[in-house]
Amino acid sequence: MTLIKTFVVCLVLANVGYFLWARGIATRSDAPQAPLAASLKLASESPEVRVASTDAGSIPAVGTAPGAAEAAPDSSAGLLTNVKRCISVGPFRDVSEAAHAATTLRGAGYDPRQRVADGEVWAGVWVYVPLPPVRGAAEQILAKLKAGGIEDALEMPGPNDASVISLGLYGESKRAQSRVAQVQALGFNPGIADRKRTGNVYWIDIDLKPTDSLLNPADLQGEAGRIVRLEVKGCPSVPGASP
Repeated sequence: MTLIKTFVVCLVLANVGYFLWARGIATRSDAPQAPLAASLKLASESPEVRVASTDAGSIPAVGTAPGAAEAAPDSSAGLLTNVKRCISVGPFRDVSEAAHAATTLRGAGYDPRQRVADGEVWAGVWVYVPLPPVRGAAEQILAKLKAGGIEDALEMPGPNDASVISLGLYGESKRAQSRVAQVQALGFNPGIADRKRTGNVYWIDIDLKPTDSLLNPADLQGEAGRIVRLEVKGCPSVPGASP
């Protein structure tokens, strides 16, 4: 009899335990679950962050609709409009050539400034007849030139330190071509070369506006037909220094 009572008590306790265990599971399943995490967003997508960025004057991100924000002003545009370029034109052989060029530039609306510098300047086109390596060739050529009407020819060192017969130095292309043709008619094959000299030369400095183009040295040609070997370069950094 005692064994039966013990078995019944154990059975009741087992039923009570199973009831309590099943009730606990049901309670947990009925409890409201936390909502799923929202989709990830960048910090810049937060309304608070967007407001703060707009107040700080930040540049709108790429993809912003047209008209949503004004573009930042381009500071480089103002710098370009204030750039000045100083150029030097020359060298001129004498004051008269420089004065003529300055007058031309002034008439075109520029404000030329003339300065003197030490340098090398083109002196003219030299016409000459090379001498063959034969004894007495110089006397024969001079005699033939004189008979042909060229009496100002003379012997002197040539471009390569070899002796030549000089036929004159010309600053006008027409006169140089005429002398070359005259010598060719006598049966010679003359040579030509640029001659330069050193000493005081004259330069003209002018300031160009950002929209001005570089000058064409041919526009500063002096007398008609006169050969002028002019250059255009930047002004020297130190006033009075050679370019």
